[in-house]
Amino acid sequence: LRVNKLRQTAGTCLAQLAEHGLHAHGSPACPTAITLDQPMPVEAIPGFRQGELSVQDAAAQFAAEVLQAGPGQRVLDVCAAPGGKTAHILESCPEVAEVVAVDISAERLKRVQDNLDRIGVRAQLLAGDATRPEAWWNGQLFDRILVDAPCSATGVIRRHPDIKLLRQPEDIPELAQTQQRILDAIWPLLAPGGVLVYATCSVLRQENEDVIGKFLQDHADAVEAPIIADWGQLAEHGRQILPGEHNMDGFFYARLLKSPAC
Repeated sequence: LRVNKLRQTAGTCLAQLAEHGLHAHGSPACPTAITLDQPMPVEAIPGFRQGELSVQDAAAQFAAEVLQAGPGQRVLDVCAAPGGKTAHILESCPEVAEVVAVDISAERLKRVQDNLDRIGVRAQLLAGDATRPEAWWNGQLFDRILVDAPCSATGVIRRHPDIKLLRQPEDIPELAQTQQRILDAIWPLLAPGGVLVYATCSVLRQENEDVIGKFLQDHADAVEAPIIADWGQLAEHGRQILPGEHNMDGFFYARLLKSPAC
């Protein structure tokens, strides 16, 4: 679970759960993450309906930390559904000027809106293809961009073992091409001096380091900004969390800075 730090701390949340007879523990890696010791219906979790808690793996909660959105900044969240990272960005820095959340599925954006309404934060939601921003972008540059790219989801197999049956080897090159196309299309929307964070729930190099490595080769104005953190492992480009680390999903993050001179 992710604790909404606009409302409470992990400590106060754990105390509230204990008052209801629910045992939970915090994460040694992520200060906003707690785990219930026993599963239960999400709607029955105290504080969930009030927006004090949301369901999100601890590894996914690092997106807002790595993005480092600041007051007055315009933020774009690409491939945003179901909205967990969108909401967390707003919880982490409610003083941002604007958050625009884009997803190719208008139906899935309804779930994003439901999550934002429950938490009590606002974002502009747009249905659109991340590889064709000219169809939905208004021309205003963004200071921060999060690309939570579609991927093989190999980092969450422990929770979704059917992925091993559904995913085929030939899917990976196709996914990597899609990831590359999204990055290439979205990069022009980032202001000089701005930061783009690339994230996947994959543990495969083809979808992670290789994608970022090629992007850096193709874009002279892109500079890798190292992620200094206690979680995950240093990868060739970015940081890789392996499944099971502090009971987290597998996740990859890379942070890119657009050169102010370009």
